[in-house]
Amino acid sequence: MKLLIRLSIFFAALSISSLPSSYSCNPKDKNTLLQIKKHFNNPKLLSSWDPQTDCCTSWTGIECTNGRVTLFSMANDDSVVGQIPDQIGDLPELRTLEMSFINLTGNIPRTITKLKHLVLIFLSWNRLSGPIPDYISELKSVTFLDISFNKFTGPIPGWLTQMPKLQTFQANNNSLTGPIPNSFGSFVGNAPNLFLPYNKLSGKIPESLSKIDFQAVVLKGNGFTGDGSMFFGGNKRTVQLDLSRNLFEFDLSKVKFGKSMALLDLSHNRIFGTLPRELTELRLERFNISYNRLCGKIPRGGQLQTFKSYEFAENRCLCGSPLKKAC
Repeated sequence: MKLLIRLSIFFAALSISSLPSSYSCNPKDKNTLLQIKKHFNNPKLLSSWDPQTDCCTSWTGIECTNGRVTLFSMANDDSVVGQIPDQIGDLPELRTLEMSFINLTGNIPRTITKLKHLVLIFLSWNRLSGPIPDYISELKSVTFLDISFNKFTGPIPGWLTQMPKLQTFQANNNSLTGPIPNSFGSFVGNAPNLFLPYNKLSGKIPESLSKIDFQAVVLKGNGFTGDGSMFFGGNKRTVQLDLSRNLFEFDLSKVKFGKSMALLDLSHNRIFGTLPRELTELRLERFNISYNRLCGKIPRGGQLQTFKSYEFAENRCLCGSPLKKAC
């Protein structure tokens, strides 16, 4: 689902940025791009960046609106090595920054804060490291921030709650530590989708999150403990919830499910109780409760019997279809 979210946003940005324009490339933007090319030692990926041609019409990974660069995409070439150049901040009309699947090192430069119109940031699959810089919070127009598959360390930044337009934050497969901030109990805008799997996060989830209506939360593969039931609620519009491979411990029989829940993975925790019949009313596309401490008969109906037996396996005393164990 997160891939679909990302692709839909990215291609929407492409269509906006590539609107027909009779304007030629702004000389300042062109000079900035040539400095960036030189910074990376003139890689083959940027071979089309010829000073004699127009950067808006001929250069790979560049889109313009009215002659100003609005999309910068440099991706899928691991021979590109180096830090994000400071000059990236000298593209004042930039809306989309894509630098993924290359070999970026270091951290995100402060000059990025000059990009006041920036909406989409894709920096995944690199070797960026260090704490997530707090000055990113100055980018008030950003809706999508993807820093997944890097080497970022330190805590989840509490200032994410101060980014009014943020819709999705992806930081999976880093080395982030500590708990979810208490500040996540209040966002200045709508609560963003949170994708934080496979970090080194731990601790209890703040109770204040019970009043937040997330559309998607993925915390898989961390060390969270205690209650995770605050992510549920009969009036919530959550579509995807993945708490798997943690140490959550709560009574599932007391949980109320929002009608929009479609992707639910609670496997590999310490969750106990019985399966609520309410589950049969959901249009589930993915469901896994294996390796917990659940008991009782699996309710019949809805989508539950369409899932594989291994998605119910290794519980304390669950029985009934699709398990072979009769009640």
